[in-house]
Amino acid sequence: MDELIDILDDEGNYTGKRLMKSEAHKNGLFHPTVHIWFYNKKGEILIQQRAASKETYPLLWDVSVAGHIGAGEEIIPSAIREISEEIGLEVSETDLIKVGIFKSIKKHRDELTDCEFHHTYICELKISIDHLKKQESEVKALALLPLSLYITELQKNGSSKKYVPHDQLYLKTIVSAIENQL
Repeated sequence: MDELIDILDDEGNYTGKRLMKSEAHKNGLFHPTVHIWFYNKKGEILIQQRAASKETYPLLWDVSVAGHIGAGEEIIPSAIREISEEIGLEVSETDLIKVGIFKSIKKHRDELTDCEFHHTYICELKISIDHLKKQESEVKALALLPLSLYITELQKNGSSKKYVPHDQLYLKTIVSAIENQL
């Protein structure tokens, strides 16, 4: 889905420009996104399998919830909206723990370069995965995976191909933040 988004400079500062997401991707322009990683007290993380129709990384497993921040939208309300849309869960601002902002550049092809600043949070999942309602256009499946197994699979060359690739520092920061909550 195309949407109007704010354009950032390469340091993550707002430029005052707004473009459609497709235009930002076509021209490799930075823009803000949200990532929310859910975990439970059993030491499991919630991962989502991206829908087959996704333009990037179809059917790969990824962060629990992620999305673009709409033009003029604040970060926290965007995170709360994305959680509600993608997995049908209502959370409050106090449920979200900010982990950091991560710069990411991924060139998928000549006409699609993701240049993003991921505003990244963790959040405790306090209900059964069976109570979540996935957004069919975005999410094919949801799964809980022990954090230790996720780490092991990412370290293996073959298994890591089923996950959306992320920077190692990003992943280590996420894992550490979740481990600190357990």
